[in-house]
Amino acid sequence: MLDRYTPYALALLRIVAGLIFMLHGAQKLFGFPAVSAGGMPPALSFMWFGGVLELVGGLLIALGLFTRPVAFVVSGEMAVAYWMFHAPKSFYPVLNGGDAAILYCFVFLLFVFAGPGAMSLDQMRRKA
Repeated sequence: MLDRYTPYALALLRIVAGLIFMLHGAQKLFGFPAVSAGGMPPALSFMWFGGVLELVGGLLIALGLFTRPVAFVVSGEMAVAYWMFHAPKSFYPVLNGGDAAILYCFVFLLFVFAGPGAMSLDQMRRKA
C-alpha cells in the first residue's frame, strides 16, 4: 500500500541528504556555518577538492540533476574519505568519526541504482 509513495520518499531522502552534504562542502570552502576543527583547507588541496565535490555534488543531488553519475562520484568520494581519514584512527566507525561518511556513501550508492525519485530536474528533462 505504501509502494506508491516510494518515489516521494526517495525524493525527500535525496533533497535532505543533498542539502546536508552541501553544508559539509560550504564548511570546508567558506567556513560556513562555522570553521571546522581542522580549519579551512588550502586551495587546490585534497580536502579543498573534497569540499568542491560536496558543495556542487550536494546541490546537484538536491536538485535531482545528473543524479546517477553525481551520486556515483560522491559515493566514491565518501568511500575514499572513510578509508583514508577515518578508518586509520580506529576499526569502529563510532570511534573514528566515520559513521557519516559510511552513511553518505551508501545513501548516494542507492541513488545510483534507484535514481532520483519524484520531483527532480532529471525527471523534468526526460519528459521534455
